[in-house]
Amino acid sequence: MFLPKDVFSTVIESTPLVSIDLVIKSKQGQCLLGYRTNRPACGFWFVPGGRILKGERVDTAFSRLVKAELGVDMTMSQAKSLGVYDHFYDDYVFGEGISTHYVVLAYEIEVDIKVDALPTSQHSNYKWFDVETLLADESVHCHSKWYFNKASY
Repeated sequence: MFLPKDVFSTVIESTPLVSIDLVIKSKQGQCLLGYRTNRPACGFWFVPGGRILKGERVDTAFSRLVKAELGVDMTMSQAKSLGVYDHFYDDYVFGEGISTHYVVLAYEIEVDIKVDALPTSQHSNYKWFDVETLLADESVHCHSKWYFNKASY
């Protein structure tokens, strides 16, 4: 369920949001990041993902997000859990003045996809990165780097 802007702003100001981040690895060992066009994390390379909606089971949210973000049908049983993370931001989806707290369930999946066919609602561009390159790149958001510091590549 999507909420009206004023209601959602109150939710963001009052509670953490629960989301899923998708750490996407190619068969060649590269990792997919998108260049964020929306707050929070606007202007950074970031892993795809999204919020779990009220009344939505985690496994259903996972499949919905993989389909929406990558155009691929996949179940959570095909993914590897990377754990739970807290992401804190000074801004929120509608601007500044409200901070955002996400409780993030991170999952790694292996899939080879063409970046030119991916949606542009959250990211203006996509790119495959070598892990060493993304860890050294200042334009990759620190929250995304956490997954690669802990993951075994």
